[in-house]
Amino acid sequence: MLITPAQLVDEPLKLDESLLPGAIDYTQDVRQLGPLALHGQAELIVEHRGPKDFVDDIRLRAHFSGNFELLCARCLEPVAQPLKGDFDLIFRPEEADAEPGEHAITTDETEIGYYEASGLLLEDVVREQVLLSLPGRTLCTPDCKGLCPRCGQNLNQATCSCSSTPVDARWNALAALAETVKPQ
Repeated sequence: MLITPAQLVDEPLKLDESLLPGAIDYTQDVRQLGPLALHGQAELIVEHRGPKDFVDDIRLRAHFSGNFELLCARCLEPVAQPLKGDFDLIFRPEEADAEPGEHAITTDETEIGYYEASGLLLEDVVREQVLLSLPGRTLCTPDCKGLCPRCGQNLNQATCSCSSTPVDARWNALAALAETVKPQ
């Protein structure tokens, strides 16, 4: 859904969307399992920069909720993850701040996003907010054993026949050193 300043001139745009799986491409490790509910509104904020200099900012406030599937960080098995979140964002036209060269910005300006001349694509904003709401690390269980580093066997499902200690001659010098420095 494309949101343009012209749509918002008379009144805010109410958002009551149900984004189906596949409508947004998140990442290869994140899959949307059902509809993603989005409720909120977009409104126009006209920024006065001078006597005849106006900038049409778009303020987007919304709540989203849905069910996702993430991969376990240890064994790569799918893990169901309900997600929900709220956001309140301001977007400014790209050309509004397009000054050549470097310039300092205020702390408030770090919170502003930009939209292209055609408008603000709602799916891009939702994608970003969903990805930001993901947990830092997802595990299928707190005691997940992960994958065998040699054969790739999921150690939660079965044990493998690989030896538990790697035999690499390069580590022998450190092993000998550890034996001589054992605490008493």
